[in-house]
Amino acid sequence: MDFVVFSTASLPHIHIGRSEKMKIARVWNDKLGDTYGIISEDGNRLVSKSDFQEQTGIPIPHSIKEFLFKGWIDEVTKNLPIISFSHQVEEVHLLTPIPDPSKIICLAFNYYDHARDAGLAPSDEPVIFIKPRTALNDPFNDIICPSFVKRLDYEAEIAVIIGKDVKKVEPEKALECVFGYMIMHDVSARDIQFKDKQFTRGKSIDTFAPCGPWITTKDEVEDPQNLGIMTKVNGEIRQNSSSSKMVISIKNIISSLSRIMTLEAGDIISTGTPAGVAMSMKEPKYLKDGDIVEISIENLGMIRNRIVFE
Repeated sequence: MDFVVFSTASLPHIHIGRSEKMKIARVWNDKLGDTYGIISEDGNRLVSKSDFQEQTGIPIPHSIKEFLFKGWIDEVTKNLPIISFSHQVEEVHLLTPIPDPSKIICLAFNYYDHARDAGLAPSDEPVIFIKPRTALNDPFNDIICPSFVKRLDYEAEIAVIIGKDVKKVEPEKALECVFGYMIMHDVSARDIQFKDKQFTRGKSIDTFAPCGPWITTKDEVEDPQNLGIMTKVNGEIRQNSSSSKMVISIKNIISSLSRIMTLEAGDIISTGTPAGVAMSMKEPKYLKDGDIVEISIENLGMIRNRIVFE
């Protein structure tokens, strides 16, 4: 597999030897195949893995996880000033950034406003559930919902990509373990969730975790606790909040989870959703066949998915 890396650093200001801001994506088209690569500051152009190798002579690895987590980013950074972004982003299909994470850990009720709307007191420790990797979906693919689901809901979330294996990390060191961030749409079948009285089954259906559109490296996110979050359904704003309203901060989430499990490079932690979900409305507006859900998060981009009921 090739890789496409999207750089948000302005090329004239690149400093060789220093880690630069990047967006890193998996992409596919008939010409490039299934690959990864680097994107220009304007977000419109990219250089693929194979093009990067041809232009620099550097044999970056076939596996995107090896590329991301085995030190190759520094090699790319040194060569960014001479790179030509030879493709348009619109020419490719953006794929799930991490195809096979060991774990997808999700938090419940981690925003004060969402917990309030649900009539709950937020916990001071992460309340978690696990999504299977088979739920992962591309950032612009359809979400396929089984016909027996009657209460389909949306949840916009900031997802953290762990950059190295870590166990029992202190909060003040926790963000050093982060590689980057992306958007996660934690699609939820509320009728199953309410029946089960727990989260996993209603959130684990295939395609119920669209994410991306790429991984934004942590250097590009000055403060992950101050990012605007917005969800639109058919153009109507449903969620409009900020990560400043998280109950448990990202550094404390990572520290707390690392006390009970080893976090591994490539693990995804989805940090919860703010207020505005359908189930909390006086007259719930659950998702219907054909609805378009668009989630945008400051500095991380936008994903858009159509709802298709089987």
